Amino acid sequence: MSKGHHHGHNHNHNDVKNIKVAFLLNFTFTIIEIIGGILTNSVAILSDALHDLGDSLSLALAWYFQKLSKKGRDKSFSYGYKRFSLLGAIINSVVLLAGSTYILTEAIPRLISPQAANAKGMVLLAILGIIANGAAVLRLKRGDSINEKVVSLHLMEDLFGWVAVMIGAIIMYFFDVPIIDPILSVLITVYVLLNVFKNLKQSFNIILQGIPIEIDSEEITSYLLSINKVSEIHDLHIWTMDGKFNILTVHLVLNTNMPFDAINLLKKEIRDKLSILGINHSTIEFESEAEKCLLEEC
Repeated sequence: MSKGHHHGHNHNHNDVKNIKVAFLLNFTFTIIEIIGGILTNSVAILSDALHDLGDSLSLALAWYFQKLSKKGRDKSFSYGYKRFSLLGAIINSVVLLAGSTYILTEAIPRLISPQAANAKGMVLLAILGIIANGAAVLRLKRGDSINEKVVSLHLMEDLFGWVAVMIGAIIMYFFDVPIIDPILSVLITVYVLLNVFKNLKQSFNIILQGIPIEIDSEEITSYLLSINKVSEIHDLHIWTMDGKFNILTVHLVLNTNMPFDAINLLKKEIRDKLSILGINHSTIEFESEAEKCLLEEC
């Protein structure tokens, strides 16, 4: 019986730098936004300012957890700290849920009793918002961790929100329709909530060790069974640490006796193929047909 281990290591720390830049941009603009929202009497801007303040706090956590996720394995975490990146994404999503709920409680009453807002000031703030959030989105565009995706969602949502605010402010500048302000708040919030639930679904699938959505388990099973020297497979498990580092364990029953060197070559061949199929870390256990597997899930 032999085990093959394949380790995938990513030493790219750009995701940490990306989130750091996003935090600094977001926090700086949040301060400007709070002041601007008060001066313009815009519930859309004040709501977004509160939202952005929550974003800034969660971005700081995301920055910390993403940095922590780069630590290697130790006596406490045998797979390293990769899943801490996921923890940051979940906290971000919870903050977005709380912030969105508050925004709705502020915006809905103004649908009934709209209040006048300073449209010209809103346009100026919207331009600043588009520039700040657009720069951050471009910075995170190449990110592939779920943490970066959630952070990018924050900023993309803000970018779209500011485009909507600018359009609404231009309309209010020329026409007396103050109800546009709370309508924008509600629409932006609904958009945020839909995307938050989507990301939470992905996060919970990772926590519950579901098969990654990009992995075709049937294709992997078919490949393993197609190997000439393999007569049976069992105890196949596939999961992901953080949405991009995928892990597989499997028992392969050999239909012929093989020398140790031949087994090593077979392991390498299998690991190389699994890598192409999206598996970053594989543990392979070989058994003979006469051997009885004692694991309950065989």
